[in-house]
Amino acid sequence: MLNKFRVVLRLLLIFGFSTTLLAKESKDVYFPHVPGSYWVYEDQDGNELTRSTVEKKEIEGEMYSSFSYKPALEDWIVYDYHIHPNFYKVGEERVTFLIADETQKAVTARLTKEMETLRTILLVNMMEFDILSDIEVEVNDSFYVFPTPVTFNEAWEALEIKAKITMRSDPPQDPEEIILEFTIVETGKVLDTETVETPAGTFENCLKIEYQTKTEVETFPMDQADQVPDPPGESVTRLWVAPNVGIVKFHQKREDTVLKTLPPLPGLKASTTVKTLELKRYEIKSADVEGE
Repeated sequence: MLNKFRVVLRLLLIFGFSTTLLAKESKDVYFPHVPGSYWVYEDQDGNELTRSTVEKKEIEGEMYSSFSYKPALEDWIVYDYHIHPNFYKVGEERVTFLIADETQKAVTARLTKEMETLRTILLVNMMEFDILSDIEVEVNDSFYVFPTPVTFNEAWEALEIKAKITMRSDPPQDPEEIILEFTIVETGKVLDTETVETPAGTFENCLKIEYQTKTEVETFPMDQADQVPDPPGESVTRLWVAPNVGIVKFHQKREDTVLKTLPPLPGLKASTTVKTLELKRYEIKSADVEGE
């Protein structure tokens, strides 16, 4: 009886130890990080984006894994925190991207572009005044990518962005100043696992993650908040993340935010942007080769 008990105890210890190892390994399985690894993506227009892993970096006392990108980003309008994170962390409860500074610049750039579109429309319609604007954007430090361990069909708040646009007429009109404030809340959900085919190959058991935004207008010009379409500036983003590889596919549909809230003007039309990325080729370096 004693020998049998020892055998059972030994099996339990071995099983428990193996479970711990598997749990530890599963934390990083969707974001392998060995310097020298790279992923080449191609968008819907045939443009390539190369992401490479580089050495980890300490930020405010915490260690973050990091990526570099080619070509270098020259236009903040095309930046997207889902696919362009410079720093990320796989924690005990969640995977997060550190994206505050970059996203603040990107959202500011997009809102600035929308305001320039509005100015152009006003000039085309021979308005006797110009629109000047100040834009303020606040973004959470981190984007909550997905929970660890992974759970399915349970929504979480992934990100919150607050923006304020102060518009002034030149020369002054009545009213002289209009303020538009809104909050964009993005929620995420792991929908399922799927097999995904890309130019880089076929990837099984990919996490299919969907993120949706909802824009809530807090203040609106001339007390017209009740006339604002609901929801303005909505976007839907999907990521497919393969075990031991990382992101293999990206699809996003995003609408303008400010232009969609404005009353109809001749020639004014809010735009919708659709963007896709698929993995074209990649190489994951071995930790054994790197001596880790």
